[in-house]
Amino acid sequence: MILKHLNGRTMRGSVHLAALACFVMALIPIACSRSSEPSRAAGVPKNREIMVSENGQAIGGYDAVSYFRDGGPREGVASYSYRWRDATWLFATAEHRELFAQDPRRYAPAYGGWCAYGMAEGYAAESDPLEGWAIHEGVLYLNWDAEVAADWRADRASLLSRSEANWPEVKSTLQNGTAEIYWHDDE
Repeated sequence: MILKHLNGRTMRGSVHLAALACFVMALIPIACSRSSEPSRAAGVPKNREIMVSENGQAIGGYDAVSYFRDGGPREGVASYSYRWRDATWLFATAEHRELFAQDPRRYAPAYGGWCAYGMAEGYAAESDPLEGWAIHEGVLYLNWDAEVAADWRADRASLLSRSEANWPEVKSTLQNGTAEIYWHDDE
């Protein structure tokens, strides 16, 4: 496409335009980056298979069971907490905590709560458990935000296949601390 736009220009102009185009193309990934820094602030472990907030809470402190039982996320409370896979899971009710404790894999989000769309692309990205969620075939999937969740639902079959293929490698990098992680800007 860039070459089409260069037709009819002098060779010298083409070289300058090509150089400018390469420079602009190199900036696009930076401008489109989902976060200014692909890592978390100091003090938060980077080697987490489960996405946790700064205080160690899984899925932003939302009740994982509520997605299934209440039709959407509810905030959990500290008095109904449960430790699983080196993360604190909060629940809105004692009943939800007990259901989770009996079968955590049934209620915990896929890919440790990391963005399902990002997983399809081969990287770990923070998810929005309030706006970016979907349940498909009995599995909770979280995504970057509501817009990305809509894109994920539109191409779910293809993206799920790629996510499943990428998860073992991304999981390994999360566990050994070498993952490049994209976080929402706090600004």
